[in-house]
Amino acid sequence: MTPQPPPPAAPAAPAPPTPIRVAQLDLAGPDGEVVSFGPALPPAAPIESGDDVYALVRVHGRPVATVVCTVPAGKNPADAVAAHARARLARTGLPAAPDATGTPPRTSVVVATRERADQLARALDSLLEQDHPDYEIVVVDNAPATTATRDLVEKYAHRDVPVRYVTEPVPGLAIAHNRGVAAADGEIVAFTDDDVIADPQWLTALTRPFADDPRLGCTTGLILPALLGTPAQILLESHGGFAKGFAAKTYDPALPPADEPLFPFTAGSFGSGANMAFRAAALRAAGGFDPATGTGTPARGGDDLYAFVSVLAAGHRLRYSPEALVWHHHRETWQDLTNQAYGYGAGLTAYLTALLVRHPSLLPSLLRKLPRGLAHARTITAHRDSVPADTQPRPHRDSGAGAVPGAHGTHDYPWPRQLSKLERRGMLAGPLGYARARRRVRGVRPPWEPRGKEQP
Repeated sequence: MTPQPPPPAAPAAPAPPTPIRVAQLDLAGPDGEVVSFGPALPPAAPIESGDDVYALVRVHGRPVATVVCTVPAGKNPADAVAAHARARLARTGLPAAPDATGTPPRTSVVVATRERADQLARALDSLLEQDHPDYEIVVVDNAPATTATRDLVEKYAHRDVPVRYVTEPVPGLAIAHNRGVAAADGEIVAFTDDDVIADPQWLTALTRPFADDPRLGCTTGLILPALLGTPAQILLESHGGFAKGFAAKTYDPALPPADEPLFPFTAGSFGSGANMAFRAAALRAAGGFDPATGTGTPARGGDDLYAFVSVLAAGHRLRYSPEALVWHHHRETWQDLTNQAYGYGAGLTAYLTALLVRHPSLLPSLLRKLPRGLAHARTITAHRDSVPADTQPRPHRDSGAGAVPGAHGTHDYPWPRQLSKLERRGMLAGPLGYARARRRVRGVRPPWEPRGKEQP
């Protein structure tokens, strides 16, 4: 997408943590034998004794947990990781198996991209290996500067799965996604990014729930790190990453969840834009993605969150399906992480501003929940100190969402004060960024709407 200017005064990077190997382990049962074990994504060197490992645990192929551990010297890595996995599952039990059984509807997979042909090729290769019975891929080239993306897509022209190329000259992720929605011919429109690798069962798991629930308007899925090799990648995952756990959950606006008092405004808990799908008719009726949000605009983000809440506000359900798995390549550098920290904060308040501008009926509910929302914002941007010198650091934390390399309040890895400040500065800047973006896209409307229709 269009590069964004870096936020000011980027902090110095902390001392680097040890790289962590990302692996997959499949067990024959919660306490069963090892079916398979190895690096999560090829090509990669074998995992060895002494390595720190972050492993996705599967049971009969189904994702059920993550574990983080160090393989003891001289121990077989598969046996060592399996011992941690069995112990975890003995504590937590298996999450409930998915109950969706219908045939996935015809689906269009939209991938918006800009000048990242190498990454896109990797993503497309994984998308072409899906076990979904009926789908197409639509690549949206956003404000292209070269023909690299078009040239790449032409190489996929004669595959069994159609791969179509469309352009969107106006920069911005939301506008590119809207262009993809207009081009899509599927009953369901799924979205992922050019920096992911999709599990072969991803699309089926993401779209099958639509066949069983006519009120379902949106689904999201599990996002795990493809690599944890740099300090920036490890810090992002320790800060929360993108994973939402291994328990399926359905959000119903008619039955607000009792354990989420800020519902539906904490839309980040529903999922992320790298792994989401919508019933096409519901998304179009809700107005699609707000073109003044998202990467490539002064708002810097929030396009996915806006769409989630818009669909819920229209009365549709949203389902999180952890079996729908993609592996995300976190950005590698410290500058990338500082940009993300600022962008997360800006995108959060930009999306809330977009809701109030385009869905003013939500204002009374938001005002009632504002005090708790501010407290929540302080929590998610909390500074975390480095490990005290006289404390033995732990390599990970187990939680209901699975094991992660650190988490808020555990002092396993530092979340520097400067990054917390950047997130909060982003929150303050988000509404102004949204206002600037709206001026830039004035007159831009969803491409599936008739000409002349005014946008709110």
